Amino acid sequence: MLTKEYRICMPLSVEEYRIGQLYMIAKHSQEQSEKGEGVEVVQNEACSDPVHGKGQYTEKRVHLSSRLPSWLRSLIPDIFYITEKAWNYFPYTLTEYTCSFIPKFSIHIETRYENNNGSSENCLQLSEEELKQREVEHVDIAFDELPPKHYKEEEDLTRFKSVKTQRGPLQPGWRETSQPIMCSYKLARVKFEVFGLQGRVESFTHRSVRDILLLGHRQAFAWIDDWYGMTLDDTRDYEDRMNKETNEKVLAGKGRNSRHSSTASRHSSTASAASE
Repeated sequence: MLTKEYRICMPLSVEEYRIGQLYMIAKHSQEQSEKGEGVEVVQNEACSDPVHGKGQYTEKRVHLSSRLPSWLRSLIPDIFYITEKAWNYFPYTLTEYTCSFIPKFSIHIETRYENNNGSSENCLQLSEEELKQREVEHVDIAFDELPPKHYKEEEDLTRFKSVKTQRGPLQPGWRETSQPIMCSYKLARVKFEVFGLQGRVESFTHRSVRDILLLGHRQAFAWIDDWYGMTLDDTRDYEDRMNKETNEKVLAGKGRNSRHSSTASRHSSTASAASE
């Protein structure tokens, strides 16, 4: 199992990020989905935990067969999808990815958000053994390179300036000087127990996870003028609308009935007022 802790700073407060993250996930999923490919929302409802309190549980199916490299695509069926289950007890979240067709593959991401610039050395309270296995990687949303297919000039944070907040463009050393500042601490554990492919698949998966985290956090700030000032209820309503549109796009290409879409919509409506 390959374990990395990604630290991703944002020129936001943790409470601001809570709104921006929900907005970004809903909009990004809708943008990236098309007929037969993308993110299908199966469940979205309130949950609770004796330690972390009230939260939000979501289950999604990520349909992405055609987006994988050819060497990996040749090993899996055309109906391949990954199941994402997430428990969001903000500012702590737990997300897991599994695939019924590849039972020995899994991704577990444990996250905590703090108002600092990535300076907490054990934010997720790991054991001594886990700390020895952990590799820390700082991700710079402004200056780290994205795959060219994801680059958009309007989302280039070295050029972008928010109209509503006057934050940006981000300059070299911005993580040391920006106020407010917060950090996403994400411990990602990738496991693929298949002899001969383990190292290659785990390394590829971590590269993909890093790219997704970089893109998502970059977009959350680049879209700040769209979501800044929204309440949590406003964001839940937006999330509900985007989930419906996304499900319609994905399921339309699979010749399946809309049962999952309507079910997810009901769950979303019921949970929209719940605190995450």
